[in-house]
Amino acid sequence: MQSGNAIKLVIAIGISELAGIVGSVFTVSAIPVWYADLVKPAFNPPAWVFGPVWTVLYALMGIAAFLVWKKGWTQKNVKVALGVFGAQLTLNAAWSILFFGLRNPGFAFADITVLWLLIAATIVAFYRISRPAAYLLVPYILWVSFAAYLNYAIWILN
Repeated sequence: MQSGNAIKLVIAIGISELAGIVGSVFTVSAIPVWYADLVKPAFNPPAWVFGPVWTVLYALMGIAAFLVWKKGWTQKNVKVALGVFGAQLTLNAAWSILFFGLRNPGFAFADITVLWLLIAATIVAFYRISRPAAYLLVPYILWVSFAAYLNYAIWILN
């Protein structure tokens, strides 16, 4: 791998993982206090599952973004695809702020609904540039689909 591409890969993964770090600032403190007392649906995994899953998903997102970025920043479709990627990444981080920080599952559900649509749009945009990049986002949209179910159920149950 060329050194320029290695740097792009590190940056892409780093930015993606940074979204998770931002979210974790709001999540970690709310889990033992607020989240622990919520009524949760039957399929709710233990709290410890979320950290490792999200860490892997953010890495996959970063690799996907890198595969698109390395096609050339000067291409309009690359700029558009990475712009949509950035928008969904922003909503991803905002979800933790809304759900855990503000303790508002209703607003968080609205966010995750738009997030899901933006992930789908990102997959389509990435597919046009790099099919492997699009495929790397499939576990992410599947997990966010499950997270949306959990978010909705917690909102309704509480």
